[in-house]
Amino acid sequence: MMMMMSSDSMDCSTETEEESFKSNGIEKTKISLMRTLVETQDPSSKEVDDLTFRRFLRARDLDVEKASAMFLKYLKWRRSFVPNGSISPSEVAQEIEQNKMFLQGSDKKGRLIAVVLAARHFQHKGGVEEFKRQEKFVVIGDLEGWGYANSDIRAYLAALSLVQEYYPERLEKLFIVHAPYIFMTAWKIVYPFIDNKTRKKIVFVGNKTLKSTLLEEIDESQLPETYGGKLPLVPIHDC
Repeated sequence: MMMMMSSDSMDCSTETEEESFKSNGIEKTKISLMRTLVETQDPSSKEVDDLTFRRFLRARDLDVEKASAMFLKYLKWRRSFVPNGSISPSEVAQEIEQNKMFLQGSDKKGRLIAVVLAARHFQHKGGVEEFKRQEKFVVIGDLEGWGYANSDIRAYLAALSLVQEYYPERLEKLFIVHAPYIFMTAWKIVYPFIDNKTRKKIVFVGNKTLKSTLLEEIDESQLPETYGGKLPLVPIHDC
């Protein structure tokens, strides 16, 4: 899978989620109301499946009006940043060159796993716009070697915007590992911008419990070698 990613490439819905949806009458009714409301304002939403609608609905605690407003904002954003429905490597060349993102199989529930090496991130001329175009978020954020030179608050806030506003209910859990003490300065700046739902999904993992904590969610065969597993790190653009 190259860096040409569409919304479908990020859909990690499992059979269990689909079965859960079929059995939830309240959600189905509200999704129907939400779809009617959204389609009157943006006909392109007719092509969107119910599971996607449900993610936005759950992100707003089943409030149809709030979820609809959020979804309409997402559709407008997507037309701006992904006008052709996919992203070519040339649009994120600077991010690719930093070689900081890796795909790592799936967790015990079948969700895709990715790793980001934060110490390899530096500000560049592509800036926030290019960072946003990746449309990716991580499950394991490795801060080993992170320093002030890697502190790019605008990029961090851009990533939060993607997760919270445009891809709600995509992030199951974010493990932050090897976090140095100096990182907490940047963390204190970013933290107030994280909504409560996302905060509950962020876990700081100590070095002594790193492998055991990750193995609770990820089978050893799917865990990167660097964390005691059996998978080599594979750059996202080589997958």
